[in-house]
Amino acid sequence: MVPTGPYGSWPSPIGAGLAASHDGHPEYVGVVGDEVWWTAPRPTEGGRRALVRRRADGGEESVLPAPWNVRSRVIEYGGQPWAGAQRAAGGPLVVFVHFPDQRLYAYEPDVPGAEPRPLTPVSAVGGGLRWADPQLRMDRGAAGEVWCVLEEFTGEGPSDVRRVVVAVPLDGSAAGDRAAVRELSDGAHRFVTGPRVSPDGSRAAWIAWDHPRMPWDGTEVILADVAGDGTFQGARRLVGGPDESVAQVDWTAGGQLLFSSDRSGWWNLYRADPDGGTVALCSREEEFGGPLWKIGLRWFHPLDNGLVAVIHGSGTTALGILDPESCEVVDSAGPWTEWSPTLAVHGSRVVGVAASPRSAYEVMELDTCTGHTRVIGSAHDDPVDPSFYPEPQIRVFTGPDGRETHAHIYPPHHPGRVAPADELPPYVVWAHGGPTGRAPLVLDLEIAYFTSRGIGVAEVNYGGSAGYGRDYRNRLREQWGVVDVEDCAAVAVALAAEGTADPRRLAIRGGSAGGWTAAASLTSTGVYACGTVLYPILDLTAWATGGTHDFESRYLESLVGPLAAYPDRYRGRSPVHRADRITAPFVLLQGLDDVICPPAQCERLLERLAGRGIPHAYLTFEGEGHGFRRADTLARALEAELALYVQTFGIDRGDVPRLELGT
Repeated sequence: MVPTGPYGSWPSPIGAGLAASHDGHPEYVGVVGDEVWWTAPRPTEGGRRALVRRRADGGEESVLPAPWNVRSRVIEYGGQPWAGAQRAAGGPLVVFVHFPDQRLYAYEPDVPGAEPRPLTPVSAVGGGLRWADPQLRMDRGAAGEVWCVLEEFTGEGPSDVRRVVVAVPLDGSAAGDRAAVRELSDGAHRFVTGPRVSPDGSRAAWIAWDHPRMPWDGTEVILADVAGDGTFQGARRLVGGPDESVAQVDWTAGGQLLFSSDRSGWWNLYRADPDGGTVALCSREEEFGGPLWKIGLRWFHPLDNGLVAVIHGSGTTALGILDPESCEVVDSAGPWTEWSPTLAVHGSRVVGVAASPRSAYEVMELDTCTGHTRVIGSAHDDPVDPSFYPEPQIRVFTGPDGRETHAHIYPPHHPGRVAPADELPPYVVWAHGGPTGRAPLVLDLEIAYFTSRGIGVAEVNYGGSAGYGRDYRNRLREQWGVVDVEDCAAVAVALAAEGTADPRRLAIRGGSAGGWTAAASLTSTGVYACGTVLYPILDLTAWATGGTHDFESRYLESLVGPLAAYPDRYRGRSPVHRADRITAPFVLLQGLDDVICPPAQCERLLERLAGRGIPHAYLTFEGEGHGFRRADTLARALEAELALYVQTFGIDRGDVPRLELGT
């Protein structure tokens, strides 16, 4: 007989520390010579990102020891932070961005005694100088150059900034001299990606956009001729515009320009003639692109034989090989439900990063000749018996006005416990960040932390989420704080109505934009018994008037509407101005170094809540920015969240330290 125990009281081998140590996943794969390289999280090493190489014999090793941290801060969310090349003599050369000082460094890891040497200077103005999306151009100058994006602060304000495509000399002459950095683009656009250079070196293409657009609203592909001296000439718009989002651009081996555009309502792949005209390569109601939250993301990669590796799908994603002539896509076989937007190609082999509901993100290799896919790096290793993992359900719910809302439901699951037949489980609704983002269908030990204890999780891809076409994304236009809140509540209410969840024990949880949705839900619905709010947006007016970083400083114009036209809407939807409507307990978790959602917003909410008798806790973490990265922080946040549910839902557990809830 399987022992019976109330939901939420089940013992679990998945502790907060274990879940925290597995947070994050590999990113930014690349090929250096015959080796595959990538960046990997190190939560137990201060949350740094390590640069990892897979040697020809299959062994993995960190290229740089702690505290080297390979991560860019361009647009705060960063982007491609490294590039490497195999030289004819002397082994690999790698350039990378070091997070603490944001300088670009060069390093020769196989040269005995070599140390990283800086290539770029430090600026004391505002946020300084930052670099992203580097590409090595060994044919330029005496020692070669790095072509990349420069983000340069011109004043102390978060929006006193310019971004240009530049060339950094590899000889180190710019390490102390900003004037030695050669500007390639004219600075006509607020945002740019790194240039993609045609195989013959004669042309360069990149993506650009301007305020108030976000990159998923509208971008342009800029094409320029590369002169013999390495300067860009005749830069002009090729495709794109205010209502067309181009997510990626790249060249085929034959010199054709490919791009991913949502001109049809879905990010599909097109071929552009540099002298005019475009051809659709695969018209489907699927995404072959996504929101450009980081500079240098890749959803497709041309192969030398004319085929194209593509990441595509609706809701979930697959890795496929597209034949541009027949418009057919052949997907790789395997259980993976999510491929991250990073790809590299080595001959006939494609390298990417994928995960499934039973495995965390791993570095994968597809042999396009045999069709065989295998794990080659960051291999998933079950830290506990996988019978403790939840079994997710892909669901579509009906929300207000009959609109469809996508969600992943993770019921409570334990191989050695069942609940009493007359008890319904508590559920926590998870609202993802962005809000132009998406919750992937993958193994997440933070979810398993709750489900293995008997608490269900519902991840809601509310209206506005990416992955379901432009119309679905546009549901949130001027409706942020309305549609997202309604869709999350609709899922929670439906789960309760069908007898899946206990209507008296529902919670809401989210971070960043999801933190906004969680807080807004607590101020505008009576659905939830409590909530967990992580590094949230709480005051729209403050956020829109210098209270955040430049990249998202005009985001609210599409999410809420122009501030000048709708000041009452900004105030009326903000949780900080609706604190008197909060009646449920909550925990607020905030990094003190967060420049995207600063702590001041949390403090303002708590000031307005003071003395109202609402139980709450406010936990802050030094050294943490937007999104927690350190193992100790992640573990403490999970423990506090569980404690809130245990105390609010009346769960009897002796192994959960009490969370002090003030009023």
